[in-house]
Amino acid sequence: MGKTLELTDATFDQTINSEKPVLVDFWAEWCGPCKMIGPVVEELASDYDGKAVVAKLNVDENPQVTARFGVRSIPTLLVFKNGQVVDKQVGAVPKSVLAQKLQAQVV
Repeated sequence: MGKTLELTDATFDQTINSEKPVLVDFWAEWCGPCKMIGPVVEELASDYDGKAVVAKLNVDENPQVTARFGVRSIPTLLVFKNGQVVDKQVGAVPKSVLAQKLQAQVV
């Protein structure tokens, strides 16, 4: 069963430089919409286990990566492929929207 990875400024680059698509949820403990979308992100980790990497990055604890990608509103979800941003979603959305973005990058 897939599980979301907790990323940090230190582990971020190593994780996104993957041949598999990587969905990163930029979130914070105090963010209401982040809490709403959290279970959806967990489900995607299970649904795409072995096909994609699903990760979370706490913006309060990891300001370097947050600033590097210009994340100002949370939740922001970025989809990476081979280390490059290939898709972006700002705000809480239904699971189907995120699944489509991830599925589009799965080979």
